[in-house]
Formats: sequence, structure tokens, C-alpha cells
Amino acid sequence: MNIILFGPPGAGKGTQSKYLVNKLNAFQISTGDILRDEIKKNSDIGKAITNDMKNGKFVSDDIVNKLIEKLVFDPRKKNNFIFDGYPRSLSQAKNLEVLLKNSNQNIDLILFLNVDKETILKRLEKRKIIEKRSDDESETIVKRYDTYMETTKPVLNYYSANSNFKEIDGSLEIDEITGKIDTFINV
Repeated sequence: MNIILFGPPGAGKGTQSKYLVNKLNAFQISTGDILRDEIKKNSDIGKAITNDMKNGKFVSDDIVNKLIEKLVFDPRKKNNFIFDGYPRSLSQAKNLEVLLKNSNQNIDLILFLNVDKETILKRLEKRKIIEKRSDDESETIVKRYDTYMETTKPVLNYYSANSNFKEIDGSLEIDEITGKIDTFINV
């Protein structure tokens, strides 16, 4: 089962992805984790990523798509992905569609965790203290949220017409969101 889980930064994608990975014995593709790994390596890609994130921008689709492609074509993980935060743009959504088609896979479920800016700000301020994440500065959070909503609107429109698209109120408590997700999974 391949599932896309998307929503603004701080919506709880990572938490719900980890739950789904355990429940379905699936593989998480978290663009955030992949990008943070590149930053830790201090590679040229990592430096470009750091620069984009500091400016509240998303990392270029080319970089993200190349990093995702390697994972999608891994035969050990076929039809068993939780896409956490990918795709974020229409270009990425179309790229994913091509990658999946070329690897004889499809998307079974698309979950959108919808959360307002105020809730996100409160959550990420907490996460900044607990996880000490440098990408959770208030000013950066606002830029990332606004950029996300602007960039993701076409993705939302692209997927929302699909019968496997489900919107969940991401401001609910973690276990309430998990419960809603469980109602969409026929396992």
C-alpha cells in the first residue's frame, strides 16, 4: 500500500507516518529527513538546501525528485511506501506519478492534514524547544507555512478530485488523527 501524507510544516506528518510505518510495516519517505541527512553530510546539495531553508524557500524540485527516485525504484520497498511531505508542488506530484507508473506502482491513499497557521506556530514553538530543530524559528515557520500553502494549493487541487483523497482536521489530538486515518485503511 502506497500512501501520501501531506500538510503544512508542523501538521503532524512525521508522527502519523511513523504510526503508519509500524502498522503497515512500510517504508517512510520523508523529504525532511532526507534533506536533513544531506545537510549533515555538508555536501554541495546540503549547502544549497540550508540556504533555501534559511530563506523560507522550498528546496528545488530537481534536487528532491532525484533523491526520491532512488528510493521508489528499490524493489524491496515496492508498493509499501508512506510518502511524508512529498509531493509538495505540482511538479513533484507529476514526477511521482511518472516514477510510480514506470515502477509499476500506484497511490492507494492520499491524506491531507489540514491545520491553520496559529496552531502550527504553537506546535512548532514547542517542537523547537523539545527537538532543538534549527528550522523551527518563528520567522522561518511563518515563511515556510505561507510558502507551503501557496505552493501546495495546486497539489491539493490536483489530488482532491481523486476518490482516494481524504482531508483530516490536523488540529485534533494525535490519537484522534490516528483514529481517523485508521478508518481509511482497509488492513
